[in-house]
Amino acid sequence: MPELTCPVCGRTLQRTDKTLRCAAGHCYDVARQGYVNLLRSTQSKSKRHGDDKRMVHARTAFLDLGYYDILRDAVAEAACRCTQGNVDVLDAGCGEGFYTAAVLHALARQGRRVSACGVDISRDALICAHRREPRLQLAVASVNRLPVADASCDLLLNLFAPHDAEEFARVLRPGGVLLRAIPLERHLWELKQAVYDVPYENKLADPALPGFTLGRRQTLRTRITLSSPEAVQNLFLMTPYYYKTSARDQEKLRSLDHLETEIAFGLLEYRKK
Repeated sequence: MPELTCPVCGRTLQRTDKTLRCAAGHCYDVARQGYVNLLRSTQSKSKRHGDDKRMVHARTAFLDLGYYDILRDAVAEAACRCTQGNVDVLDAGCGEGFYTAAVLHALARQGRRVSACGVDISRDALICAHRREPRLQLAVASVNRLPVADASCDLLLNLFAPHDAEEFARVLRPGGVLLRAIPLERHLWELKQAVYDVPYENKLADPALPGFTLGRRQTLRTRITLSSPEAVQNLFLMTPYYYKTSARDQEKLRSLDHLETEIAFGLLEYRKK
């Protein structure tokens, strides 16, 4: 299991019943919803920590209908192919645990011992992750300051979440694998056309990461049809576009009873140098 560490002193946390405690005496309770809060107040200046309950519920409802299974299955396949033997998995920015759980299940089906930890800044997302897969170890924390011990992970997932190459290299063992998923230029293009007068393509950053060697790159592209107003709204609510869109533009989607749109993902496989 990836070892959780104290956000105050950095020592390893040991669990006793519903409590995590370090050798210096710092103590953190595990909530009944299955997560522990290791986010220091100095790490976030915003009162809103990550995705709120409405966004999380929209994403959960959308993903559970299978629209993004193409990515889920590709991530699980890559996790099995890129690792060997027993695997300690960390999902940095795990959200509601859709992909984390799929990786855990895929590795376990191969008869491997697998432990998985999910870190996210959203408490609401982690509550859903625990419901999806109670075996996940879950912590509220920032991907920029992971409460995880050095070199304690074999596989790190970073899917549609902020990344920090230095932190990722720190927590991965030598030769460890990083899987990143990013939206490609025309991901959700028709959704943008329905909302914005002048839709824009996503900008792709340089995929190179210090401390890592980029290996295989996959392009996953297909079209999905949302056949109800609820599905259309859930897709919009789970994206960052919703909170950046005016009320006038948001209203445009409420008149749609269906939507067909392209989805396009890049799945990048890295190896720690």
